Amino acid sequence: MLGIRHIKFDSMTYVIHYSSGKVSKEGRGLSFFYFAPSSSIAAIPLGSNDLPFIFTDVTSDYQSVTIQGQISYKVIQPKVLADVLDFTVNEKGEYKKNDIEKLNQRIINEAQTSTASFIHGAGLKDALRAAKILEQKIKEGLSGSQAVGMLGIEILGTSVLAVRAAPEMTRALETQTREKLQQEADHAIYERRNFAVEQERRIKESELNTEIAVEEKKKQIAEKQMESNVQKSENDRKLREMQIEADISIENQKRQLIELQTTNKKQEAETQGFVIETTLKPYREIDWRTLVALNNNPDPKFNIALAFRLLAENAEKIGNVNISPELLETILKR
Repeated sequence: MLGIRHIKFDSMTYVIHYSSGKVSKEGRGLSFFYFAPSSSIAAIPLGSNDLPFIFTDVTSDYQSVTIQGQISYKVIQPKVLADVLDFTVNEKGEYKKNDIEKLNQRIINEAQTSTASFIHGAGLKDALRAAKILEQKIKEGLSGSQAVGMLGIEILGTSVLAVRAAPEMTRALETQTREKLQQEADHAIYERRNFAVEQERRIKESELNTEIAVEEKKKQIAEKQMESNVQKSENDRKLREMQIEADISIENQKRQLIELQTTNKKQEAETQGFVIETTLKPYREIDWRTLVALNNNPDPKFNIALAFRLLAENAEKIGNVNISPELLETILKR
């Protein structure tokens, strides 16, 4: 009504609202009313974009190669891009022009320019194997390009998916490669057979060397056993000698001990004999009766026994002696 419109954008769109040729408002994800007759709205997408590309170039040996890949980029300066390309939208939010295609084409042109010098200086085979090098060349070319810098975008990454030759050249290379691979296969078979023979020879040599080593080890073991037996016999002999020497030493010590004990006992006996002889010497000439009397033993049994002895000594002088059993019993009881 009366030219008043309302428009709304998502958060991944940078919006610039021009009113009467001047910037009225700008920002991401705006939603606003505007007067259509005097307004112009530019909507620049901010999200990352994956741009596929495919282009053809000629190698140094005049062979065509097709390079296929993808470039990822995003807009980091939407106002700069809006000054270069037309991103004006109508009241429905639809682009009036398709300048996004111009942006993509300019990026692809810069990418092709970045790879041209390398492709023109490389042979077909080298170019077909140069995918990683081409990725680096494209990334360096786009990052250092003044034209890309004027677009206000940032290159996130590049990838080369395939580098292909013309179909007939591909078949020729396949044939050449197939023949070469067949030759390599034949050579591999020969090498494998030769390797098998060589391995068999090495195995036999290894078995012989193992047997020799085993016999040598057996010989060493036998020698070690003999040495051990000799050493054991020698040790046993030394032990027996040591045992005999120890026994001799013990017997000598026993002999010395016996001699010493005998000498000591002899000296002790001589000493005791001398003491007894010296002690009894004064009593040797005294009559035993006197000694008995000096003893003064009050035991009636002793005195009766002494009386019987005196009777026995003078038996020739005695006619008859009567000793009744009662007398003996009485004396013994006492």
